[in-house]
Amino acid sequence: MTDNSNPPGKPPKGGASLEEARLRQQAIGVKLRHMFDEVVNEPVPDEFLDILRRADVRSAEGRGE
Repeated sequence: MTDNSNPPGKPPKGGASLEEARLRQQAIGVKLRHMFDEVVNEPVPDEFLDILRRADVRSAEGRGE
């Protein structure tokens, strides 16, 4: 006798599908961490650093430093 409680195309309920979902989530997490690490380790463009320096100067001038 077969279990017909799941609609067609849906994985059967139980440990196997739960384990597959956990493995997929883990793989996604690993990939996201790798992508985040790549972005964090990219150098900051000189133009952006210049903008930040000018903002710091204006901020200090506004406070009277």
